[in-house]
Amino acid sequence: MRPKANLDLARLVVVGASLAGLRAVEAARKAGFGGKVTLIGAEPHLPYDRPPLSKGFLDVARDGVGFADPTFRTEQALTNELGVELLLGKKATGLDTAKSVVSVGDRHVPYDALVIATGVEARTLSGVDELAGVHTLRTLDDAIAVRAALDGGARTVVIGAGFIGSEVASSAKKRGLDVTMVEALPTPLVRAVGEVMGSACASLHRRNGTDLRCGVGVTAIEGFGKVERVVLSDGTELSADLVVVGIGAAPATGWLEGSGLKLDNGIMCDETLATGVDGVYAAGDIARWYNPHFERHMRLEHWTSAAEQGALTARNALDPPSARAYPTVPYFWSDWYDSRIQFVGIPHADEVTVVAGDLDTDGTLVALYRSGDLLTGALTINGQTMIMKYRNLIAKRASWAGALAFAESHRPTART
Repeated sequence: MRPKANLDLARLVVVGASLAGLRAVEAARKAGFGGKVTLIGAEPHLPYDRPPLSKGFLDVARDGVGFADPTFRTEQALTNELGVELLLGKKATGLDTAKSVVSVGDRHVPYDALVIATGVEARTLSGVDELAGVHTLRTLDDAIAVRAALDGGARTVVIGAGFIGSEVASSAKKRGLDVTMVEALPTPLVRAVGEVMGSACASLHRRNGTDLRCGVGVTAIEGFGKVERVVLSDGTELSADLVVVGIGAAPATGWLEGSGLKLDNGIMCDETLATGVDGVYAAGDIARWYNPHFERHMRLEHWTSAAEQGALTARNALDPPSARAYPTVPYFWSDWYDSRIQFVGIPHADEVTVVAGDLDTDGTLVALYRSGDLLTGALTINGQTMIMKYRNLIAKRASWAGALAFAESHRPTART
């Protein structure tokens, strides 16, 4: 049974107009909270969906149809239907947990319950601020700028062969543009999916004609007012009109220094996403919480967990005595070219075994991850019918032997 809102609380403040922040607001009202709700967001935009920004948002419009509006809800729905006070385009600058106040510039916003969902900030390269044509891809404004460059036929260099960089490269290639990816590590995506499957995923770029260069760094990005070339550590010079920097992101915790919250690769939280400071919870990419299912702290930058955590933190913050833990089997997906990569579980494993599919023959692949004698992860390429079955097995703590037996009896059908 969903816990009822604490009627003694009058003010819920959510910092971060993100997916997690929006879900927190929605959950509070759904739980029956009738007090004041304030949503603070650094960007001027209403809460919007981020994954499409590096996927369909960048693709060529078909049949004259432009890209879809990524906004989740209209301003009228937020202010009139949900009764939310919006403070958008106003970055939180400090938190005083002793006084229960969030600082937003010169304004001080008091709270009885606080959900922090400020997410992450894209890492950048130094010395390129004055060069037009060099972008990260984290915000809607970033995506609009990158799309405009692609519309203009830009020669594109992507620095970092992670998921966002790979999606950008895929969109550029779909348009028939010249695109080169540069990755400092010998194998991309090692932290996300492990070395073996990182190599398998990377092969999709070469199969689709994208120039992927691994084990080489960037020494300079040059140009006069606008980017013209990227210089690599092996001396190669790549001509470029557009450079997209996809070298990861860091939790947006700078404004929380001195707040009393424990900061360590995010905001440290317990299994209920509570920070240990009365009334303060965290959700989404910024939360590093204890996941009871895997018995370890995790910080996830995934759509599914952000949505689930946002809703749960609001309910927990409004009724701490009934707070519920958040055990989960992580899940994420990424679309490259005509392939969908999906992963469930955790990538750290004692063994990774391909149990079905062959990218060379049928364009599919299913790989399982073993830790001890348990199934702890699964990756599929074009295995949409299988991935959630493996997620359920991981949630049930299926044995490795049982997982292999399941795989043998549930081989996916090859794509035609």
